[in-house]
Amino acid sequence: MATLNRRFRARLAQLDDRGDVPGWVLITLMTAGLVAAIWAVASPTLTDLFSEAIASVTGA
Repeated sequence: MATLNRRFRARLAQLDDRGDVPGWVLITLMTAGLVAAIWAVASPTLTDLFSEAIASVTGA
C-alpha cells in the first residue's frame, strides 16, 4: 500500500499545472492590451458608423 501511495503522489506531482499560471496571466494581459489599442484607434470610426446606422433606422 505504501508503494501505491508513493506512486500516486509522484503522478500527482507530474500533473501539477500551477507553473503555467504566469503564462496565462501574460496572455490575458497582452490580449487586453491589444483590445485597448485597437479600440483607441477604431473608436471614432465605430462611433460614426453606429450613429449613421441609428440615424438611417430612425429616419433622423
